[in-house]
Amino acid sequence: MFHNNRTAAIGMVHVGALPGTPFNKKSIEQICEDAVKEAMLYKEKKFDGIILENMHDRPYLKCSVGPEITAAMTRVACEVKAKVTNDFPVGIQILAGANTEALAVAHVSGCEFIRAEGCVFAHVADEGWIEACAGNLLRERKRIGAENVKIWTDIQKKHSAHSVTADLTLEDWAHGADFFGIDGIIITGAATGKPASKKDLINAKNATKMPVYIGSGITPENAQEFALADGWIIGSSVKFDSYWENPLNPIALEKIVKARDLANSSGG
Repeated sequence: MFHNNRTAAIGMVHVGALPGTPFNKKSIEQICEDAVKEAMLYKEKKFDGIILENMHDRPYLKCSVGPEITAAMTRVACEVKAKVTNDFPVGIQILAGANTEALAVAHVSGCEFIRAEGCVFAHVADEGWIEACAGNLLRERKRIGAENVKIWTDIQKKHSAHSVTADLTLEDWAHGADFFGIDGIIITGAATGKPASKKDLINAKNATKMPVYIGSGITPENAQEFALADGWIIGSSVKFDSYWENPLNPIALEKIVKARDLANSSGG
């Protein structure tokens, strides 16, 4: 999906608040149009792929969403995928932890992967107690014939409390994801836009052969610290004023791409 031995730059498309959610103001046609524009800008600026995420749908439901959200995300994903074509990987994330719905959307729309929450162990998130779900999720992937859709999961996820698993190291989480057959792990800082720990990245890379992605806080200034990662998932520093709700900043996109190219030319 992404090049081996190369750090990928993966942009977040924060899909507009979907119909039926508290902050929805736009029609599904407008929402799709906005998502396609962002996706195409990422591609034009030479990013390696994107993730479509319903981040504007706050406050988030816990671990499942209604059929209207699944249908809307499927339409957005289909329209985006038709425009960016198959040489540009697209992932799906449906908050919060609506992983089986994300899997269905990705499968039907031809997307390549999902970003899942809570695959291994458990934690307390904004939405409440999040149980591990790998057993059910991988069985659902098999049941619907979606084995081509990769599953990436956050470990020790941002915006969450992990006191209940305080006796587990990040390496333990990585081993758990590997043992359960997850396809990639994501390391984040404490919150959206907050940088991850370089030490956590090194430990995760030493603990598993799975791809390891950085899921928050990448900027042009700190990117080289995370050159060891298989990919950077970026959604804040590429926006105007580095704020996730703002429009994409073309200059910021170009700076991230230059940082990625530097990381890859120096060998990580």
